[in-house]
Amino acid sequence: MRSDQGHKVNQFSDGETMRSIDDLDTPAILIDAGRAEANIARAQAHADRHGLKLRPHIKTHKLPYWAKKQIAAGAVGITCQKIGEAEIMADAGLTDIFLPYNILGRAKLERLKALHGRVTLSVTTDSMDTLMGLAATFTDPGHRLPVLVECDTGMGRCGVQSAGEAVALASEIDKVRGLVFGGLMTYPGAGRAAETEAWLADAQQALAASGLACERISSGGTPDMWRSGEHSVVTEYRPGTYIYLDRYQVAKGVGSLDDCALTVLSTVVSRPTPTRAILDAGSKALSSDTLGLADFGELLGISGARVTSLSEEHGNVTLSGGAELGIGERVRVVPDHCCVVTNLFDEVHLIEGEKVIETLPVKARGRMG
Repeated sequence: MRSDQGHKVNQFSDGETMRSIDDLDTPAILIDAGRAEANIARAQAHADRHGLKLRPHIKTHKLPYWAKKQIAAGAVGITCQKIGEAEIMADAGLTDIFLPYNILGRAKLERLKALHGRVTLSVTTDSMDTLMGLAATFTDPGHRLPVLVECDTGMGRCGVQSAGEAVALASEIDKVRGLVFGGLMTYPGAGRAAETEAWLADAQQALAASGLACERISSGGTPDMWRSGEHSVVTEYRPGTYIYLDRYQVAKGVGSLDDCALTVLSTVVSRPTPTRAILDAGSKALSSDTLGLADFGELLGISGARVTSLSEEHGNVTLSGGAELGIGERVRVVPDHCCVVTNLFDEVHLIEGEKVIETLPVKARGRMG
């Protein structure tokens, strides 16, 4: 969408007005509701076809609105990265929440305990240090907290480093009265689906040999979800970005720009040279996280226009192939990484074509603790 037209207003039958995209101030996040719902349906159909439980990660949208849509489509529950996100979702009525994060410290553990009293909750650990805190906090054998062992299957982030370490930690969880061993969890390295599968299969076999049942094996990452098959040891998948998609996902072959639901509406505020334009969306609107891509975004529907550098409040667009932009034009930028962009805005605008159908506060924004 590029427009320097006047504002448009659409009338409902009762006289209420519906805003147009042109009525919005910039920069602003637009969410194509139809595309997002199609992405939800597509992923759920894939999961159902391959016998996978889907537990979407809300880090991408941070909205109870979409979390409820994902559950209605067939998801078994949701994933939150931080307790603050989970509290927001619980307040909104979400009832089955997975927190795949090492929870440490008295304040956080007390909040976790309170959350356990409200919803069906499960968490992870990759060390005895984290486990000891959980064991001291959750002591009721009648209401045990499921704890999964986090496994480093190639990402190089958190997680035990071998099947033997997974068995050892699972055995310790199994000894705690207020906890129950809940299975294995990983966030795999992108493009390492086969390596991840082999790692988890070895750990599953080692657990079985030790007499520990492992009914839940949870994995994540939107690109590799589409490579999961019927014979995988993974029982649950936690995709996040799949609902909106972005340039990184397009580069990985997950979809096309026509599937990307999130764009950042921006205004051209300067045209200093024939090959350069400046947007009012800088790093505080588009993020500097490129996930390894060569630039920071591209302008939807304008071939040869790329956001090639960012300062805090300015987006520098390089124009090639005869691409033209005028001062005052409004454009839509497809970002490289939509998840971090969501966390930069207080609200998002759901759209249908050129119409704004609803504006929603990003309720879990900034809930980092």
